[in-house]
Amino acid sequence: MALRLIADGERGRRDGRHPTSPARPSPARFPLRLLAAILLILGGLFSILPVLGLWMRPLGLAPLAQDVPALKVPMERAACWIERQWRRRRGG
Repeated sequence: MALRLIADGERGRRDGRHPTSPARPSPARFPLRLLAAILLILGGLFSILPVLGLWMRPLGLAPLAQDVPALKVPMERAACWIERQWRRRRGG
């Protein structure tokens, strides 16, 4: 289950968005997100090196999913699956 962002008693916000709606990514930051995503994905290709590794690939897809609608749902599913596995293994 995804994390709740608000308290149960809160009804609305002054900006008109629903309280649980995520913040919209800033279009001005798109080049920065794209650069970070590309560098992380390319760094994941060099997983033989000690610092670079496979962990960089999904981390690179996360900022890319902010701008590519087709990646949002798979990334959310993957995050929920990771959270379920973490809780199961940690006993929580």
